[in-house]
Amino acid sequence: MLLLLSQIILAATQPRPTATAQALREAPPLPVLRVSSLGDPIAFAQGLTLYLQAFDNQPGISIPFLDLDYAKVQSWLTRILELDPVGQYPLLMAAQVYGQVLGEAKQRKMIEFVESQFHADPNRRWPWLAHGAIMAKHRLHDLPLALRYAKMLREQATGANVPSWARQMEIFLHEDMGEYESAKVMLGGLLHSGAVTDPHEIHFLMNRLEQIEAAEKSSSTSKKRLP
Repeated sequence: MLLLLSQIILAATQPRPTATAQALREAPPLPVLRVSSLGDPIAFAQGLTLYLQAFDNQPGISIPFLDLDYAKVQSWLTRILELDPVGQYPLLMAAQVYGQVLGEAKQRKMIEFVESQFHADPNRRWPWLAHGAIMAKHRLHDLPLALRYAKMLREQATGANVPSWARQMEIFLHEDMGEYESAKVMLGGLLHSGAVTDPHEIHFLMNRLEQIEAAEKSSSTSKKRLP
């Protein structure tokens, strides 16, 4: 076990002409990795990251992300986060590397992974769930999923470091879904709560409230004209 790290680094740096996507193994159990880290789990987590990165891009061989077994990829990303909970790189890899393949099932698997890890540290991991919400809207065309992620951001990512746009995503997704009343209630509540103090942001939100009201009126008029 104590030689695991050296074996991983050696494997990551040596060309393997016969490598295939199926060759990626399930990540070892966390207790095994903790023992193998020799008391330095953060450095060991970085070594595992290098191994995972090198697996799909070896000398003379390029394994398409789409061909990888994403359950196994997820097992490595999970173990890396368990060894280094403060680290962000596994979530970045899930959202912006492995999550960018063309296969919808694998895209969903990666943003579901991001969601599952978000709850452990919302104020630090909010960017990746925000990315997941945007991805759900624009790539998966799944507005209800995007709305669910945006609601999680509003309810759980409450730290001072979380920008207001991330907490306001839910309002504008309601608008995109034609749920104008919900958008108005949330936006009006935000304006009256005193949580927003920047004059420019207040002006922006008031303009959006007027736009939502106009869109609601236009939608209502259109429905009345239908036979």
